[in-house]
Amino acid sequence: MNKIKHKTYLPVFYLLLFCSTGIALRSSAQEPLAKMKDTIYVKGTKIPAAIGAAGQEAEILTPKPGPVPKINGPKIYGCRPGHPFLYRIPATGIRPISFSARGLPQGLRIHKETGIITGQIQKKGTYRVKLSGKSRYGKDTRILEIKCGDQINLSPPMGWNNWYAHYERITDQMMREAADHLVSSGMADAGYQYINIDDCWMNAQHHKDLGRVGRARDAIGNILPNSYFPDMRSLTNYIHGKGLKAGIYTSPGPTTCAGFTGSYGHEAADALQFAKWGFDFLKYDYCSYEYLEKKIRDSLPGITSDQLMKAPYLKMGYMLKSQSRDISFNLCQYGRNDVWVWGSEAGNSWRTGADLGPELNQFFEVALKNAVHGKWTRPGAWSDPDYIQIGYVGNTNGMGLPELTRLSPVEQYSFMSLWALLAAPLFYSGDLTKLNDFSLNVLCNAEVIDVDQDLLGKCASVVSKTENTFVLVKELEDGSRAIGLCNKGETQERVTVKWKEAGLPDSSMNIRDIWRQKNIGTAAREYTAMVPTRGVVLIRVIPSLKK
Repeated sequence: MNKIKHKTYLPVFYLLLFCSTGIALRSSAQEPLAKMKDTIYVKGTKIPAAIGAAGQEAEILTPKPGPVPKINGPKIYGCRPGHPFLYRIPATGIRPISFSARGLPQGLRIHKETGIITGQIQKKGTYRVKLSGKSRYGKDTRILEIKCGDQINLSPPMGWNNWYAHYERITDQMMREAADHLVSSGMADAGYQYINIDDCWMNAQHHKDLGRVGRARDAIGNILPNSYFPDMRSLTNYIHGKGLKAGIYTSPGPTTCAGFTGSYGHEAADALQFAKWGFDFLKYDYCSYEYLEKKIRDSLPGITSDQLMKAPYLKMGYMLKSQSRDISFNLCQYGRNDVWVWGSEAGNSWRTGADLGPELNQFFEVALKNAVHGKWTRPGAWSDPDYIQIGYVGNTNGMGLPELTRLSPVEQYSFMSLWALLAAPLFYSGDLTKLNDFSLNVLCNAEVIDVDQDLLGKCASVVSKTENTFVLVKELEDGSRAIGLCNKGETQERVTVKWKEAGLPDSSMNIRDIWRQKNIGTAAREYTAMVPTRGVVLIRVIPSLKK
């Protein structure tokens, strides 16, 4: 294992627990996708938006980016000293754009044509860098604060994960094409930067596709990819060459959720292998570790449920921090044992519940649950409510091929609005090759993403609630508030937010429609909107002295 550069100490108890033995995997059936009603957001631009919604039309709310360069993305970026640095400046506007970065710390350099910053920072510190993008149409600047220290993911990570699009069909070629599409679609220009492989890249002992069957490990214990991933280092080099980051997946159990090779008993070797391959993100899915629990309990009398749950994640987190590159660590154990309380001890983000795919119509309930635990969300530590599933996604019942989502246009806007208010990691998990203008308008609204990426890193809180409606309020860096007026009911509802509830003075406030990116007037003391069925009206409330 590489020399440990960042000291991480573990209780003796966990060091002992890490030596536990294994047990076999038992698979579980998945529930069918719930049937959902189709509704519309607003009529306008003709974009197909929902299965079975005959004649339904949806308006594209997000204004098209103009020709002038506009720099997007986070205002803060965390890295560790001596590790490879990679950041692609997200920017819209007609290209070519000439990029510059004034105040880059020693060891970093920028490629002027692509805006990709690479290198290494050797010295800890905070560096204020002025990013610029200039073309014949105009110029834009933005300050990016680079904090070189012990923390990474100082804003919620953004990217793409293959699971809900490709399931067990995933290949090296699909991952490369995903990187291409993230750039060509404009998603990378909106701030999406990770290209993450989920399950099924390893070998399985038994599988209907013989190309995914083979030895689990080589003679010295290194995990082996299946035949569809012939060269992992070449794959990450390809992704990195576009200024993007690469993610991978495994389980603390002996097998993954789909029955492929897991990391149990090989955690140190796998962490080192992932780093050597050049990966920047690891999703660690509980899966078969659940079936080790009885054996571990029998071997360690007195062990508590919390200790048992924490152990595999603390172990892998320790191993990842020991590597010579920054690897974002996502804990996927379905929200058990109050993971939001302790998840940051091990990693950078944690799933707060089960997979959303089988119950996609429950995204309002998932958002409410995340808001309840919002105080644990902060820079470097993010609650993960699961991936954004709009556009074309595969039905989880049988790992189906991608098909048009059953979510209505209004629900798709609501989904993205809620995740932004929660300061959630924004990972799209759908077919990138089938993105249309409507899906891109939902995924790439710069002002909606700014709410998610706000420098304070706060999760919105529920300030009022009825049976079918609730109001979410998120404090932003400049003193304004992002507010979601939410209706999870089956009829339209009037929803009101009072300024006092939002932590604002009882005076006149400027109101901005975040989706349409335009000011819509002023209001004193409160604001009321008619919210459509399963809808969220997303506004920014700005004290009148602020512009």
